Amino acid sequence: MDHGAHHTSTAHDHTAHQAHAGHGGHQMGPVSWGAAAKATLHCLTGCAIGEILGMAIGTALLWGNVQTMILAISLAFVFGYSFTLFAVRRAGLSFKSAIKVALAADTVSIAVMEFVDNGIIALTPGAMDAHLSDALFWTALLGGFVVAFFITTPVNKWMIGRGKGHAVVHAYH
Repeated sequence: MDHGAHHTSTAHDHTAHQAHAGHGGHQMGPVSWGAAAKATLHCLTGCAIGEILGMAIGTALLWGNVQTMILAISLAFVFGYSFTLFAVRRAGLSFKSAIKVALAADTVSIAVMEFVDNGIIALTPGAMDAHLSDALFWTALLGGFVVAFFITTPVNKWMIGRGKGHAVVHAYH
């Protein structure tokens, strides 16, 4: 990890650095719901772009449901990680270090979000067979994102409070 990019002159940065570097899993202290929601919205944005793009591509290519979902979920992870990757690269991290931070920051959040969202789509009658022009497609997809946001936010709050998840990114802000 490129620890030279850290600024440890403040208590906030020092705490984030310790949590990021894995010094005993120090607690970050109380985390506001606003901070957790912001981290979740960051994740949701990448997930939504990737998932919508994957669904659109799979549908346009007349792929089956399984292939389309695999593409959509894969792109959700790619775009979700990319947002963090680009942000920490701008902060001066090497590409290898930035990938490690993005993986640590976003994996659980994206996984929970994708599990919930795709579960809702799969369980909504007719949603898997709906086309891009159908209201049911968009209702299930966007409704799934809303539910995923409300389920993932407490997960992110818990993780950030323990120096995990998006807490590892805070050392670079």
